[in-house]
Amino acid sequence: QVQLVESGGGSVQVGESLRLSCAASGRTVGAYSMGWFRQAPGKEREFVTAISPAGRTTLYLDSVKGRFTTSRDNTKNTVYLQMNSLKTEDTAVYYCAAQLGWRSMRVRSAYQYWGKGTQVTVSS
Repeated sequence: QVQLVESGGGSVQVGESLRLSCAASGRTVGAYSMGWFRQAPGKEREFVTAISPAGRTTLYLDSVKGRFTTSRDNTKNTVYLQMNSLKTEDTAVYYCAAQLGWRSMRVRSAYQYWGKGTQVTVSS
């Protein structure tokens, strides 16, 4: 079992930055690929980014490329999502998720473990 807890969400203005953290416990996170998803009100949960167990490979949603960066520190069992140049359309609840392996990283059902999410609100 892996427990995931997100933190770092908040309310910011357009153009500002936030860094989300996802702390894992239960098993070493270094064995898992990690993903970030988000869900805006009235919308489906969508893939944002993923990072491989050693951090060598990453994937991004096209609309966040160049603005968001995912990273991980396996010694701290923590994954990060640095979000710069935030836009109003980035407003959502952000979730981290974990899966063994590196399969269908953009697909929700590919992940075995989920956190409860952290709210990000971007206003103009």
